[in-house]
Amino acid sequence: MDPIRPWECADMVQVRTEIDRIDAALVDLIAERFGYVDRAWQLKRNSSEGAVVQWRIQQVIDKVKKRAEERELPTEMVEMVAAQWRNMIGWFIQYEEEKLRQALEGESGKK
Repeated sequence: MDPIRPWECADMVQVRTEIDRIDAALVDLIAERFGYVDRAWQLKRNSSEGAVVQWRIQQVIDKVKKRAEERELPTEMVEMVAAQWRNMIGWFIQYEEEKLRQALEGESGKK
């Protein structure tokens, strides 16, 4: 079934159905993003790059804000979206750091 555009919704049932569809898609996209983060720590364990890459964090935030602005979200929402991304990135960094720590401990235990 094709999505209904906001202005095409005739009642709150349709509005809620579309919001639920979007929420499910957002969760799916975050899960997909997590897969790449999970791969990143595996690749980073063989390099000198750690979990925190400041320039990359800022680059991601800048791109997200630009995209939100291009979609003509209100200024307050652009900042809220950026804050949510910072929060998500923070969690992913903690995840990467823990995985890298565990990998390092596992390698040192093998020697």
